[in-house]
Parts: sequence; C-alpha cells; structure tokens
Amino acid sequence: MGCTTILVGKKASYDGSTMIARNDDSSAGHFTPKKFVVVKPEEQPRKYKSVLSHVEITLPDNPMRYTAMPNAVKGEGIWAASGVNEAHVAMTATETITSNPRVLGADPLVEYQPEEEGKEEVAGGIGEEDIVCLVLPYIHSAREGVQRLGSLLEQYGTYEMNGIAFQDADEIWWLETIGGHHWIARRVPDDVYVVMPNQLGLDQFDLEDALSERKEYMCSVDMREFIEKNHLNLSMDGRINPRDAFGSHDDADHVYNTPRAWFMERYLNPHTKVWEGPAAELTPTSDDLPWCMVPEKKITVEDVKYVLSSHFQGTPYDPYGSYGEKLMRGAYRSIGVNRNDFMALIQIRPDHVCDYNTIEWIAYASNAFNALVPFYADVEEIPEYLSNTTGEVSTDNFYWSSRLIAAMADASYQKSIFHIERFQEHVMSKGHELINRYDVLLEKELDEEKRLVLKQEANRKIADMLKKETSTVLNQVLFELSSQMKNAYSRSDA
Repeated sequence: MGCTTILVGKKASYDGSTMIARNDDSSAGHFTPKKFVVVKPEEQPRKYKSVLSHVEITLPDNPMRYTAMPNAVKGEGIWAASGVNEAHVAMTATETITSNPRVLGADPLVEYQPEEEGKEEVAGGIGEEDIVCLVLPYIHSAREGVQRLGSLLEQYGTYEMNGIAFQDADEIWWLETIGGHHWIARRVPDDVYVVMPNQLGLDQFDLEDALSERKEYMCSVDMREFIEKNHLNLSMDGRINPRDAFGSHDDADHVYNTPRAWFMERYLNPHTKVWEGPAAELTPTSDDLPWCMVPEKKITVEDVKYVLSSHFQGTPYDPYGSYGEKLMRGAYRSIGVNRNDFMALIQIRPDHVCDYNTIEWIAYASNAFNALVPFYADVEEIPEYLSNTTGEVSTDNFYWSSRLIAAMADASYQKSIFHIERFQEHVMSKGHELINRYDVLLEKELDEEKRLVLKQEANRKIADMLKKETSTVLNQVLFELSSQMKNAYSRSDA
C-alpha cells in the first residue's frame, strides 16, 4: 500500500511546532473511504482481535480518548491510521516500507495461516490495520510510543514491513520494522525534516546508543546478535547503514519510491544540491537520497501540503505538463495520485496551552486537487461533514465531494486548475483565520470545560466554511468538464 510521509522537527518548522504528515493511499484497483472521528475510552476494546491476522491481544484498562481516521466501510478492520490522544501525543501509521530476502529469511514475517484439514488456525502478527488502536490510547510521549510498539512487535510479530511516526511537543521518533519481530527507531533531529516514500528510510544508525542510553536511537534488544548472525551489515567500515542492511535496491524503487523523495528534497533544498542536468548530484533514481536534511528555510504547513500534493510539477515528469519530452511525462509515481484516501498533518504548537496546542489538518482524496483544513484535536466530537462518510457516494460529506472534484478536475485540468488553486488558498486562509480567532478566545478562557466548548464551536464553523467552499468548487469544475463534453454545441436557442 503506497503512502508518503514527511516529518518536520521543531527547529525546522516556521513556528517551533513539531509536524508529522502522511498521505494514506489505497492499494491499486480500489479506493478506501475514510472518516475523521473521536474514539472515547468506553469505545476502546479491552480484548482486541485483528480482522486480517486474527491475532488476539488483551489491552490495558485505562485507555485515553483519541482521534482517528478509520475506514468508513466495515469489513477489513479499523485501520485508524492517524490521530492524537488526550496526552497530546500523536502518531501516523503506517508507511509501507521495503525489505530484502536476507532479512525476511532470517526473521520471517508472521503471516496468518487459516485452518486446514489436519491443521489448526495460526494467528498472524500485527499490521497497519491494528497499530494505532493498539498503541495511541496508552502512550504519554513519543518515546513511550516507540517502546510500546516495539514490545508488541517483539511479542506478536508483524506480517508486513512498516514505518511509524510518533510525536509530542518536543520530539518526533521514527520506527521501522525489520522482518517479523525486529525493529529500529531514531529520534528526528530538531533542525531537520524527513522524507519517506515507501522504502526503508534510515541511512545511519548508532547501535551503541540504541542498546545503552537510548538517547537518539532505539532497537530490539537482540539487534546486534541478529545483524551479526545473519551477516546483514554490508558496510566496509563497520558502521551500519540500515538501508543497505535491511532495505531494498530494486529497479522498481527507481520508478515508485526514490523519485518522490527527490522531488520533496529538491523543493525544500533547491540550492543545497544540484538536482538536475548532466552535473546532477542527486537524481530521481539515486539510492543515496538523504533520509533527513536541514531545510534552506523554515517549513510551513503550506510547504507540507505542496510536497504531499506533488505530481512533479516544474519537471519533465509532470503528467499534466505541456513541455519537455512527452515520453517522460508520468514516468515516475507521483505523490499526489488518484488513490490518495486522506492526508493528515498533525501540528503540535509550543506557544499555546496544552489543551488547544494541537491542530489536525485534514484533506481527503487526491492531494493534487483537494484542500487542507485545520481542526482542534483535543475535542469530544468531530463535525459530521468530516465524520459521516459511508460507502455511498454523496456530496453531504467532505470525502466523496473531494473525490468527485478530483476526478472532474483531472479530466478538465487546463480549465479547472485555477478553480482548484483558489479553492485550496481560500480554505487554508480561512482555516488559519478561524484558528487564530479562536486561539485568542481560548487564551482568555481559564475554565477547561468552556475551552472544550469553544474548540468544538470553532471546528463546526471551520466545517461549515469548508462545506460552502467545497460546494462552490464542485459546481465550478462540473461546469468546466460539462463544457468539454463530446456532444457540446455552441449555438443556443436564445
């Protein structure tokens, strides 16, 4: 399942926030409708059973309330995907990543084995379906999130390779699964951003720290023995490059994965490297694109939205381009594709009181054509326009409206793109305006219950604004596409 992640440390962001963001993409051949909800403690199971792997896990008795982005249609499990809990700790799960046969042979994935004649059913491990639900309600820091998920991986294993981000106001941690039971994690340095395009990403690792003080790195307790026994370290100088040891270097990576990292880093560090031409230091097919970089300027919410909406605009690889060699248009897998299901950017702001310092920016469907809108995260309800998604196509919710807009705007790109650009700017501008207005009211209000009422009021007003703007652009792109119908005729009866 394809996704794209960007993480921004607090000294790399425009306002000192930590920011984690991810596009959640369906696998090829279908879309997965999503909804934005709050899960209350009484709704959290105490005995969890995975739909896909059938693993059963007893959960603690003290879950916290948390937001989530579950599947809107039942059948394949919860897939909570992204959220923030009452302790103002966030996570996004998961970024599907790659591995290699040496790792998977040394520590096989824990796959579900159905009951067969003469054989009992064997449960599989945990996966993307389960991870947010199993971890987020119980953690009080990003570091604690790594520790809880790590212990679950060691005990139950996993049936897939994944990357997971954890965030609090001070730190961001990135964890990558290694085979069925092993894992590594690194604290994101405060002054960098990280890009993750469906590949195992970490390009350096301090095993000594991970197995002792755990200041900047963590890993499975037997990681040293695992690496040595299976001859996984390929470096010539003894240092560990996790990409070489645990990751992939397939030809497919150069079409599907590395070009996305190249575009994001090229945009955020345009002068740091030579990105194009005969003298290019890094190209869309480079295997050594940095996992993290110090940006040339501080990164905004708008920057994150732009890179996660990329279709290689400004390059010869843009499928909508009208310049350059035609054969190269669409040569690489875009970040903003048709099967984006949602994007969530979680922003934990340092200069606000704890119960309103966290903003969840949400967008649905293809990022090339959608709008990103902010909501206060520490609430007890989500406006219906964001939470009432079902499997039935309807303009009564933001998910299906966004998917309709994207399909029509794509088909009428040259005529519709300026409507989309205005829509995106209007929604983000008015979103900032409403958050700024309510921040002032919240700062003056000392009563916690009244602050909750204000946050929920703000979210409703933002949703009302969003619904109006979405309806307007839907009408606009519908008109543009209708005007291009093959049965169009210019003469009228007037």
